[in-house]
Formats: sequence, C-alpha cells, structure tokens
Amino acid sequence: MNPCLADYGRESLAEVLPSIGAHLGLGQAEDVLDLPQADKYLLLLVDGLGWRQLRDYPGAPTLAAAQLRLRAGAPSTTATSLASLGTGLPPGQHGIAGYSFRYPRQQILTVLRWPRQVNGLDVQPRLTYFERMRAAGVQTHALLPSKFAASGLTAAALRGHSFSGLPTDAPVAKVVELALDSVSGPGRVFSYVYERDLDHAGHAFGVGSQPWMAALSRAEALVTQLRMRLPKDVVLLATGDHGMVNIPSGSRIVWEEHAELRAGVDQIAGEPRFRHIYTAEPLAVAARWQQALGDRAWTLTRAQAFAAGWFGPVDEHLRGRFGDVVVAMRDDNALLSASLPKEHRLVGMHGSLSAAEVEVPLLAV
Repeated sequence: MNPCLADYGRESLAEVLPSIGAHLGLGQAEDVLDLPQADKYLLLLVDGLGWRQLRDYPGAPTLAAAQLRLRAGAPSTTATSLASLGTGLPPGQHGIAGYSFRYPRQQILTVLRWPRQVNGLDVQPRLTYFERMRAAGVQTHALLPSKFAASGLTAAALRGHSFSGLPTDAPVAKVVELALDSVSGPGRVFSYVYERDLDHAGHAFGVGSQPWMAALSRAEALVTQLRMRLPKDVVLLATGDHGMVNIPSGSRIVWEEHAELRAGVDQIAGEPRFRHIYTAEPLAVAARWQQALGDRAWTLTRAQAFAAGWFGPVDEHLRGRFGDVVVAMRDDNALLSASLPKEHRLVGMHGSLSAAEVEVPLLAV
C-alpha cells in the first residue's frame, strides 16, 4: 500500500480558499475546484470529518452527498490543515509542520498549546487568504470558539478576519444565527465557521462510538439548517481537515521502550500517527527505525520525504522544521511517547497518510 498524498495545486485543502477568492475579485486566484459562482460564501469546517467515515457510518446524508473528495496535506492533522486552508499553501511553504515541530532551532513548538512568547506572525508570515480578500474589499468573518481569539495558530493560519467568538457547547441554533448574521451585510462576503465536536469525540471515544455519532449528527444538523436558512445568494461549503482511525491496544508502540529506536535520537515531535525525528545521523536512525518498524510504518529521511512530495514544494528556510527522519504509521499502528501520557488515552488518532485520514469531503450547495 502506498501513502495517500495530496495533489497540491489540484485537489488539496489548500485549493479551497483560492477557488473561493477567484469568484470574489482576487486577481491572481484560480478556481481549480469549479465552485458555484457567488458574491457570498460560507465555509463550515468540521474538525475530524473524513470522506471514508461518512461512507462507513450512516447518519449524515447531506454531508455524505459531497461532490468533491479533497486531500489533506502531510501530516493529516488540524494545525497543518488549517494553515493550508487559510494560506492556500502546502505545508512545505507555510511551515506549520504538524501538531509539534522544531522551531526555530532546538525548541519544540506545540501548536495547540502555543506559548505566549512565540508570535504566530513570526512562525507563519505569508499572507492568509483572509488578508488577501480583505485587501480586495471582501468582508471576512470567522466564527471560532472564543478561547481561540488570541491563539498563535489563529494568528498564523487565519488572521485577517472579523472574529466572532462561539461559547463553549454552543447549541446548533446559536451557531446558525451567528453564521447567518456574518453573511448578512452588503457586497462580497466570506465567512468561516469552525465545528470541533466530532474530532473531540473521536479522540476520546473512537470513531463510530455513540458520542462520535452524536457529534456527526450535530454537524449534519448544522449543514441542513444552514442550507435551509441561508439566502439564495450565499453558497454554502462544508469540508473537514482530516479523518481518523481507531487504535487498538495491541497496535500501540512506546518508542522509548525500544533501545534501537532511542539510539541517536536528539528530539522527537509530531503525534502518534506521524513523528518528526531530529538527529545528527539521519541515515543510521532511519535504517534502525525501518528495521524495527518494518511494514507498520513508512519511514523516510527528510530528503526522501521531500523528494516524494509529502509536503509539496518546501521553502529552504523551513526545511529544519520537518524531521531529519519522518515516520508515518500504517494500518492501525501508533507510536506513543512515555513522556506524553495524554497520548495514551486517545482512542481515535490521525496524522498519517492513510486514505481514512487524508481524504476529506467538500460539499457545495
């Protein structure tokens, strides 16, 4: 089985906002996704919504009717996907290399627990499509959980919008009302709504669990109510940032427990399904990890992963953020760390290059 890789520039998450922008007056943007023409767009992103899960678990017929199947970049994780969505760039050009990665030299930056002393604009200075649209006279809005207002990831990936905070556990009706308000103004409008419950339920209880199915029903309710209530001049789009797989106990490897995996490793980052390994001896470390993991993982040196196109074109100054060795777990395997006990409590995981994690839907109505 080969890794499921994004076709950057054609069918990845990075093409969504440029395709919208092409209809909203951004001169250098191109609609490669053939979206409906409009002056107003509302994009709902459901964290953890994968194409394969919609087909394996009935209960969201509107979402399952998505016309397009896109692919998340590598790794297939929220921070990287949101950065690709917001900037229109592949991971190798926006540099948000995963859940955690080396930045700028020896420090490991954990993106969802962004330290205050690290500026999101410094980590990712390229213009976002929110900024590009706003410069072109488009009204831009983002409806996100209130705690994300000042987060480093929001600044790095999504800056340039008018922010509306969503209260914790906001009911569907409240989210719909705020979304409707965000596209009610005159002229050209782009509004983005983030829904996170499905990802949280998958991590805590697993794909297909009762809480996960309830979260899927909530996402379906959001789409159906928005579809019914949005004015006809607004195009509604819905997508996900990654899918998810359940990891059984027998498929969990704690890397520190294996001497051949510890040897030569300076630092490790990423997450259980996709690891960045930093080392002064990449060839030797890659060989040991390949020998130890065999067909449970795709194990490549950084140079090999770049050549294979895992991250798209890579800017020279961003190369060091990606591991000297990168390990993407296959099937239902995961590579845990003894120093990160929260990883061991996760049931569903993502980040690797399986179709179940990489493929996401794009619905346009």
